[in-house]
Amino acid sequence: MPGDAVLVGVGEMGGIFAKALLRAGASVHPVLRDTDRAVASQRVPEPELVLVTVAEADLHPALRSLPPEWRTRTGLLQNELLPRDWTASHIVDPTVAVVWFEKKKGQDVRVITSSPIGGPAAQLLVDALATCSIPAHVVSTDEELLFALVEKNCYILTANIAGLETGGSVGELWAVHEVLATAVFDEIVTIQEHLTGEKFDRDRLLAGMVAAFEADPGHGATGRSAPSRLERALSHATDRGVQVPTLREIGQAHGVTR
Repeated sequence: MPGDAVLVGVGEMGGIFAKALLRAGASVHPVLRDTDRAVASQRVPEPELVLVTVAEADLHPALRSLPPEWRTRTGLLQNELLPRDWTASHIVDPTVAVVWFEKKKGQDVRVITSSPIGGPAAQLLVDALATCSIPAHVVSTDEELLFALVEKNCYILTANIAGLETGGSVGELWAVHEVLATAVFDEIVTIQEHLTGEKFDRDRLLAGMVAAFEADPGHGATGRSAPSRLERALSHATDRGVQVPTLREIGQAHGVTR
């Protein structure tokens, strides 16, 4: 049976994982913004998993606040996630879920495709999500996990940023605005390669993104996070001297510059 699981942040996504872990038999311990981490780690010194479910903007402060005894048990599931995010906070060998489902307030879970999960507690999360009929699968190598992270980043950044121009759904984005979507995708991949120091199979990434579009064509292309995602992408490009003319043109049109 699963043991203790700590949940750092209990929003919409955190609530899904809390429910799944409880159904799987784990004892779930919530850690909220005002929870004293040191006291909490004394109460739960050796959890099977410390799952951080905060928003992207809150990730680094949340990781820095983790007690040392939890840092080798950390689980992550944020969008725009890359290894640089956890190594910067000295997190070693985390469990990482590349989440391909969403949960918004007042709505049921919407699954796009199976979620790849890697790391020490990957099977625990796969089994837990199965209790909620959410498909997930274990990836066994660092290379597979990195590709899965970049694939998800390409999907969400391309859809959100191109969607600032087009609105509508991801299905409409690809069916009507393929040229724009492909240009944004290419620049996002270039940024991801600079952030990771790796080269990726662009055809495979593109095929994965299009498959996700086709799996849920009515999914909204953009949202309230889109300007922030574009701003971060432009900031990464500026810091690394990457030429991203399409992103800059969209940024200028929407008052987002870095």
